[in-house]
Amino acid sequence: MLDLIIRDGLIVDGSGLPGRRGDVSIHEGRIVAVGGRAGEAATVLDAAGKVVAPGFIDPHTHYDAQLCFDPYAFPAIEHGVTTVVPGNCSLSLAPLKADQRDAFSRMFRLIEEMPEPTFAAGVDWRWGEGFGSWLDALTGQIALNVVPLVGHSVIRMFVMGPDAQQREATAGEIVQMADVLRECLDAGAVGLSTSFVDIDETYRPVPSRWAAPAELDALAAVLGERDKVLQIVHEFYDTALTVARVEQLAELSLRHGITTTLSPLFHSDANPTAVAQVMAAVEQARARGAAVWPQVQTRPIDISFTLDQRSLMLLTMPSWWQVASIRDHADKVAAVNDRRQALVDEMNSLARRPNAGLGSGAFVVREVVNERNNDLVGRTIDDIAAERGCSHGDAVVDLALDEDLGTWFIRESIGHDNSAVVGDLLADPLVHVGASDGGAHVGSFSTFGDTGYLFSEFVRETKSLSLEAAVKKITLDPATIWGIEDRGLLAAGRAADVVVFDADRIGRGPEIASDDFPGDGIRWIRRQEGIDTVIVNGAVTWDAAGGYAPDARAGVIATR
Repeated sequence: MLDLIIRDGLIVDGSGLPGRRGDVSIHEGRIVAVGGRAGEAATVLDAAGKVVAPGFIDPHTHYDAQLCFDPYAFPAIEHGVTTVVPGNCSLSLAPLKADQRDAFSRMFRLIEEMPEPTFAAGVDWRWGEGFGSWLDALTGQIALNVVPLVGHSVIRMFVMGPDAQQREATAGEIVQMADVLRECLDAGAVGLSTSFVDIDETYRPVPSRWAAPAELDALAAVLGERDKVLQIVHEFYDTALTVARVEQLAELSLRHGITTTLSPLFHSDANPTAVAQVMAAVEQARARGAAVWPQVQTRPIDISFTLDQRSLMLLTMPSWWQVASIRDHADKVAAVNDRRQALVDEMNSLARRPNAGLGSGAFVVREVVNERNNDLVGRTIDDIAAERGCSHGDAVVDLALDEDLGTWFIRESIGHDNSAVVGDLLADPLVHVGASDGGAHVGSFSTFGDTGYLFSEFVRETKSLSLEAAVKKITLDPATIWGIEDRGLLAAGRAADVVVFDADRIGRGPEIASDDFPGDGIRWIRRQEGIDTVIVNGAVTWDAAGGYAPDARAGVIATR
């Protein structure tokens, strides 16, 4: 007898071909048959009126730390995601020596915006130094599949120690890094991630940014030996530099026979020709035979911030960053009063300019502490400032002080200004959906909702993609690009990762402030609507009626 039958759904199998009605049969974690009418099973799910598709794949996440304390990678699974790629932006939890963990955690917490109490309470470092030991610690303890990258900055730290952030590597050190990378790839890493933009908590470039071209070339050669992937975070705020990175990736791809991918690519009306210039470079690279894949988010970015904690939103404003970095609350409040004019001036300047080339975005009051300010929630700072006869910066600082720095603000809809342009970009066969940043930016970015937004905005609203094309974009396409065997397609013999959803309802649900993290971490979480059931390796892991299945641990390291 079969374990599970998903009965009478519209099967959209990930191939891009038209959907068809029928059953999907599952036994011992694998798909037995797709289509037709199946017989009997221990469990039968009625999917009439619903879409049955492969589990979604998210190729740009930072669940590294979260997976240590949250096997479900909340809320990824309820967004239909059954496979995640952590270790992006040059950062992974291994390989690391014991005496390097503090320095790494400070860097990770800053870049991924995870409060220190959350990281300290959740990451117990129960594994050894090697990459394989970290994957061993996850094995049997996760509810979704993990396809991990190893971070370039971490490999540099492992080999060079503190010098990783001070100089270029010697020839001997590059050889050592290549050997470490081989060990990580052999242990289960799908590739190497590097960054050309990130900084640490002291404003210093992360270790990967100190690498000379020869170092990256040597590591790319190792990737070529193992047929693995190179992922980079490029200077997305500068079109010319982004084009140069595309050309660099093309050379590495051709020289070493590797797949390369860069993240993120945004459209902004403030720089309307940028995407066209980047895609022209991508087309030229592909015409030469290079494998260069830009990653595109489906949704605009919303960035939340408060003076009560550090946020990437504040990095370009030195006074705000310094104040937010003060640990003692009373000292922080005093500093706001002492440095008020500098804070006001920096906020006024930021409000007048586009954010990192991604578009301006409106500043809005997101959450207040005092009931007397409830009427301000949802209003823009510009409206409040006009009503009070003060500047934008004065309105922000006044409200923060009035609420003992507890007010949450949000800068909404940064980037992706024009849905029609973004829809055309997403439909381009040379890009794939990525850059969700799931697991990062605790209390800051709304980093979830790419899958639902793809269907609600670009299938139902703009009709830029068909249902079948959209499913392929987040299933078979990333599985093929990243070399994730056995995933991304509903076919007999494949791993049974399946999502059942309502094509008319799937979309971004409401945002909630979630305090489920250990320590004092608060996250703004985008819930999903329209997902009915999520199955990982044959196990029903989440459904709309019952939520998460207790003790679900069917996830695997999908590269082993």
